[in-house]
Amino acid sequence: MLGWSLIFAVLAIVAGLLGFIGLAGLAATVAKVLFVIFLVLLVGSFVIRAVRGQSVL
Repeated sequence: MLGWSLIFAVLAIVAGLLGFIGLAGLAATVAKVLFVIFLVLLVGSFVIRAVRGQSVL
């Protein structure tokens, strides 16, 4: 998920440099959403592992 977020972020930067403002905005929005989903899943995973008594890291 983090990899896809980075890909869309790079796509947004390249599209912005080439003048494709609409595509750049869409790609940046998708990158933000994917990054937030990644963070939520990461924190959820840490919480579940901590509740079970397993090592978090």
